[in-house]
Amino acid sequence: MATSVRRTTLTLPAAPVGPVSPLPAVRTPGDVHRVELSEDLDLPPDMARQLRYAPLDSLLPESVRDGYGRTRADTALDALVIENDRLRATVLPGLGGRVHSLHHKPTGRELLYRNPVLQPANFALNGAWFSGGIEWNIGATGHTALSCAPVHAATVPAPDGGEMLRLWEWERLRDLPFQVDLWLPEGSDFLYVGVRIRNPHLNAVPAYWWSNIAVPEDEHTRVLAPADAAWHFGYEHRLRRIPVPESDGADRTYPLRSEFPADHFYDIPDGERRWITSLDGSGHGLVHTSTDTLRGRKLFLWGAGRAGRRWQQWLTEPGTGGYAEIQAGLVRTQLEHVRLDGGAEFAWLEAYGPLAADPAAVHGTDWAAARREVGDRLEAALPRAEVDAAFAAWRPHADLEPKETLATGSGWGALERARTGHDLPGTPFAESTIGPEQRPWLALLHTGDFPRDAGVPTAPLVSAPWRDLLESAPPGPATDYHLGIAQWHAGDRAQAVRSWERALAHGTDCRPLYCLAVAEETEGETARAAQRYAEALACVTDDETGPEHTAPLLPALVRAAVPALLAAGRTDEAAAALDRIPAAARTNGRFALLTAQVALARGDAPAARAVFDRGFEVPDLREGDETLSDTWYAIADRLTAGTGPVTPAVHAKARAEHPLPERYEFRMREV
Repeated sequence: MATSVRRTTLTLPAAPVGPVSPLPAVRTPGDVHRVELSEDLDLPPDMARQLRYAPLDSLLPESVRDGYGRTRADTALDALVIENDRLRATVLPGLGGRVHSLHHKPTGRELLYRNPVLQPANFALNGAWFSGGIEWNIGATGHTALSCAPVHAATVPAPDGGEMLRLWEWERLRDLPFQVDLWLPEGSDFLYVGVRIRNPHLNAVPAYWWSNIAVPEDEHTRVLAPADAAWHFGYEHRLRRIPVPESDGADRTYPLRSEFPADHFYDIPDGERRWITSLDGSGHGLVHTSTDTLRGRKLFLWGAGRAGRRWQQWLTEPGTGGYAEIQAGLVRTQLEHVRLDGGAEFAWLEAYGPLAADPAAVHGTDWAAARREVGDRLEAALPRAEVDAAFAAWRPHADLEPKETLATGSGWGALERARTGHDLPGTPFAESTIGPEQRPWLALLHTGDFPRDAGVPTAPLVSAPWRDLLESAPPGPATDYHLGIAQWHAGDRAQAVRSWERALAHGTDCRPLYCLAVAEETEGETARAAQRYAEALACVTDDETGPEHTAPLLPALVRAAVPALLAAGRTDEAAAALDRIPAAARTNGRFALLTAQVALARGDAPAARAVFDRGFEVPDLREGDETLSDTWYAIADRLTAGTGPVTPAVHAKARAEHPLPERYEFRMREV
């Protein structure tokens, strides 16, 4: 039975991903993956260069996905099933092409961590992400901006004569098209995945790829890779080289023997076969291997500490088993980007399948013997030469045109194809996929101006060719607003401010004022930023029946404005802004947190504490964000100090008398 591909429906308790933010992503992204390199750290030259090469400094042109909550209901999700007589893979094309399940039929084993719920959380570069399965991370350090976005999907002839499932999209952060081809050769226990990233431009572009595999975890789980050292990166932002398996008195290849979340990037010697596996106490689990282009291997562990366990509950539901992540990428660490020259491409083959090894060797104290046992079992199950041969057989099929369309992604690739005329065999971006977000830009491309009756497009474009078109277009509210965004992205901050001020003169909505407020914040002008936010709030009506693109503006603006108003000492205005939030939106825990912060700023620590005591959840709490604990302890300090100063002794007493409740413990580092 060669690969067959079919449609189905998967029903899960799911919190809707919701709409994207109506505000443009002009803020600098958070620094959760910022790395501090010590002078005595001896880095390989290519690694040192790639650590400094083109880190992401803007989410533009992507939009922030923060419209989700924590209320789940049974939801039918479109799914695609790839199947042979040994394996069954279930793929979610509407959610980044995530492989939700990989089921091994002969043993009845689920090889992946299959999340029983769909709960978005703030882990992707642009917000919404969910845990479990196999995800395809392209763009920049972190989880892809396509985590909760649809991708194109179709069937294609496979190298062995069966069917292959092709996923493809246009990644907007780096303007790169990519494809993922999945198939199951007849009688094979391994899912083959051919991946290609193409740079159709003349200029070089920074590229990034990590395949992220969630695997079940318990106290007996061990992750093995052919390495004696690893690069350790935690939420203290430090990179250091550590021995494998033991470091700081514990065997770190067992995920639950660490307390805090961390990344372990295995330093696999050149020439070694690239693989990584997660095996349980009986020696069974999933193994991943690839051709050598996919160089890096990584273990991400949540650890056994209170915060790691809390995050796992946050991403699924209480009573569910935990998981770790084993990953594979283009370079040694996820903190690096690699140059992809104009007209060039990266391509490789991955294989995912079951592995059974001698548990005595796998869990023995002899690390070399454990590695050798896994390597030998992998070679017997799937020889290295067979992977290389499968890659060679796939390469001519990578250009084959899709046969039957199974799912439709975005129209951004079609828009870029309309602008450039790029010929991308195998990944058609059909004009029929152009939708409401792209049509105003298509009109600009064809006529030199935005349609006058279309309003201001909400989705920006910022690359140099589109910026040139905006600069050549007649002035107007849409043109000047989007020109400012493109100039801001290019680093031309002064011109961006002038463009947004011109947009205001045209009588557009409050979004240019928001952009100007962010510009003031970026320059450290706290008072001016607060004033801009106040002006932006004043220009938004409280009418919830307004146009679709206007109604969400008020809650989004309040979330951004209140911290700025508090920083400027305008506490009464911050409180008044919160009072404008409609009752339906107040269920979002972000507003409860802001309410507590406003009460504390007004000197009412008991009222601030009462908000926490009533309980709330912040749906979009960011990975690494310590706002909850910081606010809790600031309240505790004030309750303990009364009207007096907060001395070190008072602070220590506050921590002892007001321990942080478990429901608010999300700190991913030792504090």
